Amino acid sequence: MVYRPKDKQAQNNMKSLKEFFWFCSGANISLLNRCPTDASKYTGMGAAVFFTGLLAALSGGYAFFTVFENPFWALAFGLVWGIIIFNLDRFIVSTMRKKKGGWAKELFIASPRIVLAVMLAIVISKPLELKIFSKEINRKLVILEEGIFQNEISAIESRYQNQGQALQNQITLLKAEVTDKTQTRDELAAAARSEADGTGGSMQRAAGPIYQLKKVDADQAQKELVAAEGRNAPVIQQKEAQYTKMIAEKEAELAQIKRNPWNGMAAQLEALRILGEENRAIFIANIFIMLLFIMLECTPIIVKLIAPRGPYDELLEIREHYYKNHNLEKIAEMDHATHEKLKYLVNS
Repeated sequence: MVYRPKDKQAQNNMKSLKEFFWFCSGANISLLNRCPTDASKYTGMGAAVFFTGLLAALSGGYAFFTVFENPFWALAFGLVWGIIIFNLDRFIVSTMRKKKGGWAKELFIASPRIVLAVMLAIVISKPLELKIFSKEINRKLVILEEGIFQNEISAIESRYQNQGQALQNQITLLKAEVTDKTQTRDELAAAARSEADGTGGSMQRAAGPIYQLKKVDADQAQKELVAAEGRNAPVIQQKEAQYTKMIAEKEAELAQIKRNPWNGMAAQLEALRILGEENRAIFIANIFIMLLFIMLECTPIIVKLIAPRGPYDELLEIREHYYKNHNLEKIAEMDHATHEKLKYLVNS
């Protein structure tokens, strides 16, 4: 057989990649090399853990970039977040042990890890969902931003409208008082004139006692009108000045309103929620994306649960049992040595 260096290098590369995935799965590489039948299982587990961490890095980086819009910090945060998720997944998988017993007992023991995996999957999936539906979200954000802008305008106009209505009501009441007194004065003055020229009242043309009484009433109404005008005119001017000032303040406040961009992480999540409520297709796609990440996150745990107990599990249990017994022996030897030393000290 002819020796081919390239084939040898390719085999070494494949071996390094396989051992890297074993490391990702949290397996003991030296023990796993002695169990070729379990190699593929732990290679698949490690690949799932690695690619979950990679997706978490992309998701975290995009989420950080959405908030701070800095690519360098987004890259750094994405790497840190990916490493955190990778180590959590590796811890979840590596701490699960295949014990001799029922499958239900293993599922009960693994349930906290499954809950943690589901929570991690939801956290990872959300930023990627925002990226997948970014076009729809951006269109919805424009509509929501316009709605917020109009709500701010409506709130200002409503507040000033209440104040303005109160001022206008006060001005109307003051003017109505003057109008009423003017009308009363005119009616009394007309009655006095008609009594004087004989066109009304007693129908006698003379400035008699009836005319004098009506003239007194008309003069009294004129005095009350003058008093009301003198009393209300300054107040009306003051209220009208307040109303004019209030309108100017309202226009100035409306001019200060700016269309601030509403495109942060919370805004995008809100837009995605509204899109899901309005469009059933987006809602279903959103659910399936989340389920995909949950399945990917839970795959190593499920594989470890449903896979039968293999040679690697036996060797791992033997080694753990050996170390446990070895520690117990060392503790017993130390206790014995301490007992003998105390016995010697007491006897001496």
